Amino acid sequence: MDDTDTPLIQEELLARIDEKMNRLNSMRPIPADASGRLHEEMRLVHTYHSNAIEGNTLTLQETKIILEEGLTVGGKSLRGHLEVSNNAKAFDRVEELAKKKHAVDHVTIQEIHEIVTRGILEDAGSYRTRNMRIKGSVKTPPDWSQIMILMDELIEKIAESQAHPIETASFLHHRFVAIHPFIDGNDMVARLLTNLYLISRDYPPVVLKKEDRGKYYKSLKAADAGNLGPFTNLIAKAVDENLTLYLSISGGNDELLPLKELALETPYSQEYLSLRARQGLLDAVKIGKTWHSPKRAVEQYLSEHGKKEV
Repeated sequence: MDDTDTPLIQEELLARIDEKMNRLNSMRPIPADASGRLHEEMRLVHTYHSNAIEGNTLTLQETKIILEEGLTVGGKSLRGHLEVSNNAKAFDRVEELAKKKHAVDHVTIQEIHEIVTRGILEDAGSYRTRNMRIKGSVKTPPDWSQIMILMDELIEKIAESQAHPIETASFLHHRFVAIHPFIDGNDMVARLLTNLYLISRDYPPVVLKKEDRGKYYKSLKAADAGNLGPFTNLIAKAVDENLTLYLSISGGNDELLPLKELALETPYSQEYLSLRARQGLLDAVKIGKTWHSPKRAVEQYLSEHGKKEV
C-alpha cells in the first residue's frame, strides 16, 4: 500500500468522522446493555445487507426470524438459510477477534471463509487451486499459483500501513476482492475483514447496504483502474453513518428523530431536509424508509446553511 500525504477521504467527511470518534471514545466503556443492543442490530443488518448484495432474497424481517427464533422460512432455499446463519456466526467471530486486536492473517482469513461457506462449498476455508473467470466481469483474477504470494504481500502491507484506518480498510477490501483467493464468497469475506480491521481500531462496524450495490461495484471498478478514492469514501460514509447510530445511545441532542418531527423546529419542510440528507449536507441516517437525524446535526446544519438559505 502506497502511503501518501494526500488523504483519499473528503476533508469535511473525515473531520466529521474524527469529531464523532472523539465523542464516542469519551463515552467508553459503553454500558453492557447498550453494547448488546448495538451488537444485535449490527449483526442483523450486516448479515441481511451483505447477503442481499450477493442475491439472497430473504427479507430483513425473514433474516431476523431465522437469527432470533431459529425458524425456517417457507419457499426459501437451504442455501439461503445457511447464508444467513453462517454470515451471522462469522460476524460474531470477527467481533471476538477484533476485541483481541487480532491481526489480519492467513489463518484468520481462511477461518472466516470456512464459517461463511460452511455447508455451501466443499472447499470452505481453502484458497482456490484452479483458475477461474468472474461472470459478467472483463477482469480475470490472478493465476491460482500466485495467490499465496499476493496474499502474503497484502497481509504485510496491511500490517505496516501508516494510512488512516478507513483508507487501509478500504485498500484491504478492494485488494482482497481483486486477488479473489477463494472460488466463491470473496466479497462477503472482504466485508467481514473490513470490519475486523475497523473494529479492532475502535471504529464501529460498517454496513454496506443493498441499495448502494450499484455504487459499491462501480467504485470497486474505479479502484481496479487505480482510483481508490470513490470506494474509500463509500466506506467512510458507512463509518460516519454508524458512528451516528452509536452516538445516539447517549440520548439528548444525539437521539435520532424522524426528519418529519425535526422539521417542525426549522424553517424547512421534511422533504427539503430529506433532500439535504440524500446530498450528504445534513448528517442523517435512513432507518427503513425514513430519514432520521439528531438535533445536534440539524442545529449544525442551520448554523452553517440557514442564514444563506432562509
